[in-house]
Amino acid sequence: MIFRQLFDPTSSTYTYLLGCERTGEAVLIDAVYEMHERDDALIRELDLNLRYVLDTHVHADHVTGAWLMKDRWRAEIVLSKRSHAQNVDVEVEQGDVLGFGDAALEVRATPGHTGGCITYVSTDRSRAFTGDCLMIRGTGRTDFQAGSANELWDSIRGQIFSLPDDCLIYPGHDYLGRTVSSVGEERRHNPRIGGDAQREDFVGYMNNLGLPHPKLIDIAVPANQASGKPKDPDALHKVTWGPVTKTFAGVPEIRPDWVARHLDELYVLDVRSEAEFAGELGRLRGAHLIPLDQLRSRVTEIPKDARVVAVCQSGKRSAMATEILRKAGYEKVANVAGGLIHWSRLALPHLQRAG
Repeated sequence: MIFRQLFDPTSSTYTYLLGCERTGEAVLIDAVYEMHERDDALIRELDLNLRYVLDTHVHADHVTGAWLMKDRWRAEIVLSKRSHAQNVDVEVEQGDVLGFGDAALEVRATPGHTGGCITYVSTDRSRAFTGDCLMIRGTGRTDFQAGSANELWDSIRGQIFSLPDDCLIYPGHDYLGRTVSSVGEERRHNPRIGGDAQREDFVGYMNNLGLPHPKLIDIAVPANQASGKPKDPDALHKVTWGPVTKTFAGVPEIRPDWVARHLDELYVLDVRSEAEFAGELGRLRGAHLIPLDQLRSRVTEIPKDARVVAVCQSGKRSAMATEILRKAGYEKVANVAGGLIHWSRLALPHLQRAG
C-alpha cells in the first residue's frame, strides 16, 4: 500500500494518503482546507485517483478540505451517519468497509470526543487512524459536540484496545512532533486510559481538564457541517493569468503546451548560461536571458506586472528562479514544466535552434 503522513503546522493536523499500488485508487483522511494544493499535488505526482475523502469527525479546530477534493477529483465524501452533516456522499457506521483497489478500511464507531467520531482500521489490522479519539499518550477532549468521557472510555477500550498490540496508531493531531504509536504502547503507557486505569479514573481526569474551547470552533464547526463547501464555490474557478498548479515541493508550474499557445502574451525568462542560450538545444522565441546566478541582482529588469514564465534546460534551475521572483514580490510567475528538454520532446513550436 502507498502510505503518506502529512502535517499542517497551523492546526497540528495529520492528513493521511493511502493508495493501492496496482490500481492507483486512493483515499485521503482528514484533509485540511488550506493544504489543498499540497495534497492535490501529491496525488497527481503519485499518479493516483482519489476515490474517497474521509473525515474522522466534524472538526472544531480546522476546516476540512473534503469538499475541495470532491470538486477536484469527484471523490466521495465519507463521514459518520451520526454527524448529520451536509454534502456527504457516504454516511458510514460501525462495521462498514470502504474499498479502494486491492485495499480496504473498516469503519469502527468511536464516539466520545464528539458524537460522530470514527476510527478507520486497515483490514489487515496493521494501521488504525483514530482521529481525535485516541492520541499518542493522550485522548481527545469530551466537553463539546455531544462528547462523553464514558462513551470515549468504551470506544477506546472496546474498539481500539481490542486491536493487536502491533497495530500502529495514527492520530488526527500531535502537538509535540510525535508521529505514530501502537495499540500495545498506548494500552501500557497512555497516562489517561492506559495501564491500570479504571473508568472512574478516566472520567474524573477528563471532566477536570479545564481546557478553553478551540479558537476556531465558531468558524470550523459550521463550515465542517457543510463538509468544507465554501459559500461561493464558483469563486474557486475564476480564470487567473494561466493554468498554474503547484508541485508537492511548492513550485508553481505551467504546462509547456499552454505556454506555446500564449507565447506572445508572456515574459519568457531563460535562466541558463549565455553558452547554453546560444547552444544546440535552442531557445524560445523572444526569451529574455538572465542567468540564474545574476537574477537577484538584475530582478528589476523584469516588469512587475508581466506574466513571467521561467525556463531552463530541465526545469530545475527555473524552479529556483520562480522562488526568487516570488520572494521579490512577483505574483504572476510559473516554471515551465520539464524545461526545454520536455519542450523538444513534445515537438512544440517557437524553439529557435543555433545555426
